[in-house]
Amino acid sequence: MQASVFYAWFLLPSLIFLARVADVTLGTVRVIFITREMKFMAPLVGFIEILIWLLAIGQIMRNLSSPICYVAYAAGFATGNFVGISIAEKLSLGVVMIRVITAQDALPLVERLKAENYGVTSIDGHGTSGQVKVVFTLVPRREVPGVVGLIKLFSPEAFYSIEEVNFVEKGVFPIRRSWRDGVLLKLFGPFRKAE
Repeated sequence: MQASVFYAWFLLPSLIFLARVADVTLGTVRVIFITREMKFMAPLVGFIEILIWLLAIGQIMRNLSSPICYVAYAAGFATGNFVGISIAEKLSLGVVMIRVITAQDALPLVERLKAENYGVTSIDGHGTSGQVKVVFTLVPRREVPGVVGLIKLFSPEAFYSIEEVNFVEKGVFPIRRSWRDGVLLKLFGPFRKAE
């Protein structure tokens, strides 16, 4: 009797919660792989994701009268979103374009970005309140916080936007440690689209 109560009120809800965290996390990672055109990794992750989901939903269907299982399922979904987003931030795959528009002198920012080995394009523009400088740079997604820090340091009043870049050919990029060098991410290396 004691074992069945433990199973019904603790073990089963915990397993449902963990399964849901895993499948939602994998779903988030799968979507990232799809957007990065990693066409071999996305289906593999999707296969594992749906297997885990089927196990979790199967347990829910067997235990329809257990409200704690419903709560575990919902809590696992919410937690899985959080974990998935956290992993997505750590993976930081791809390249983004940062566009900076400033009425200040952009030369110090441009020079600093060049010193950091970023490719930079700077053009003159005309904004609502007069002459502006427009600075473009492409950076690996994982380096965005550092570049945004430079923008805030050299042009604190600047307007900037960050946009996805689906394809890049040629250009100047800083030599940094590749995401493939990470211990966990070495597993994904063979499946990543060639750059």
